[in-house]
Amino acid sequence: MFRRFALMAALMAVPTFALAGEMVRYQCKEWKAKHIHDAKKADTISATLKKLGCELKQDQHNGHIDVKYRCPDWRELKLDSHDEAHKWEKWLKEYGFTTEHKH
Repeated sequence: MFRRFALMAALMAVPTFALAGEMVRYQCKEWKAKHIHDAKKADTISATLKKLGCELKQDQHNGHIDVKYRCPDWRELKLDSHDEAHKWEKWLKEYGFTTEHKH
C-alpha cells in the first residue's frame, strides 16, 4: 500500500511536458475587416487582436464599427493544451489568418 502511495506521489510531482508544447503560428498579410454593431464586442475583438500583435484601425459609420486588422509577420501563440490550441486556431482562421499548429 505504501509503495502505491509513493508511486502516485512521484508521478504527480513530474511535470507534464506534453501540455507545454502546444503552439499556434499565425499571419494575416492583407488588411481584413469585421463589421460589428456592438461597441463592447468591437472593443473586445480589438483588444484581442492588439494583444496578438496585429496592426489595428477602427472606424465608426452607418451604425456599425469597422475593425480593420493585419499581421504581416508570423507570430506565435504558446498554449497550455491541445484543445486550447485548436480553439485559437479555429478563431484565427475565422478571422482570415493563415495558421500552423505545432506540438
